[in-house]
Order: sequence, then structure tokens, then C-alpha cells
Amino acid sequence: TLYLCSIVYLQNTKKMKKYIIIFISILTVGCTSTGVQVTFDDEKSNLIRSHFQNYLANDMDGLKSLWSSDLKVYPNSTEAVSLNELVGMLEAQHNTFSPITMTFGSESSEANAFVETTSYPDTPISEASTWSQAWFTWNATSKLTGEMISLPAHISFKWGDDGKISEEYHFYDTTAMVAAIAASSEAE
Repeated sequence: TLYLCSIVYLQNTKKMKKYIIIFISILTVGCTSTGVQVTFDDEKSNLIRSHFQNYLANDMDGLKSLWSSDLKVYPNSTEAVSLNELVGMLEAQHNTFSPITMTFGSESSEANAFVETTSYPDTPISEASTWSQAWFTWNATSKLTGEMISLPAHISFKWGDDGKISEEYHFYDTTAMVAAIAASSEAE
């Protein structure tokens, strides 16, 4: 009987070892990151933060340095505007408002935007791509009336193969901004 117990014990031990090896293999494969990668303090997220500083400083050359020459911008629209049209819009903002600031979080926060970058793998319906997303509140005071405008905003930036922004999608209500720009233009 002792011999039989030893054989049964050895067989159970071998089975248990197989189960442990299978479990560890599944755990290792299951925990390997092969899908979407989200980062917050990476090179592209930091480039977007610098890009926003260029915007706030009205540095159009600094902004252009990060834009691809064939940049497509979709400002609350399915219709893209050209790079020249975008620059014209940004210049109109700076001609109409001062100061322009961006905030995120509490009033004591030093962050001007929450920025994250997401890398997506190839899928059956889309190619691999990298996007940076930014959320913030755009704040500006009209030079003409002194009225302050605050707009919650979200912008998505698609990165091209050249390491520059190839597409931008702007999501925010521009009604008050456009009205103030129009009023300022009429007053001139």
C-alpha cells in the first residue's frame, strides 16, 4: 500500500506541476501588453503641452513647427480647414482677446490642460495610429468689451509618420468666441 500511495502521490504531483505551468503561461500571456498603450508624460504629450504654450504666447512659427505641411484641422466640423485658415483663426483670437489662458482642474492647479497620448495597434478596420488628446477650459477676455469667456474644450491630435501633427479635431462651442471676434472686427 505504501508503494501505491507513492505512485499516486507522484502522479498527482506531476499533474499539479502541469497545472501550475499552464496557469503561469496563461498569466504571462494574458498580462503582456499587446494592445492600446496610454501614456501621460511621454514625448508626444509633452510636445502638445509645449504646443499650447506657443499658442498662448501667440507664437505662430512655434505652432507651425509641430504641424505637418498637409495638416487637416476639423473645428467642430466634418469639413477640414487649411493651415492658412487655421492661422487666420488663431490670429483673430489673439487680436480680439487678451489675456488668453487655458486651465484644467482646480483653481490652484498649475496644469493648463490634461493631455494623454494613446497608441492604437493595427486592427482589421484601422491601421496603427497614435493620438494625443487634450481637455481644458479656454479662457479669454475681450479687448473691446472686457467680457470674459470660458469654453470647455477637447482637441484630438493625430500624429503622422514624420512625428508631426497630421490631423486635429476641435470640440467646443465657439458661439461666444465667434460673436466677440465679429464684434471686434465691426468696431475696427
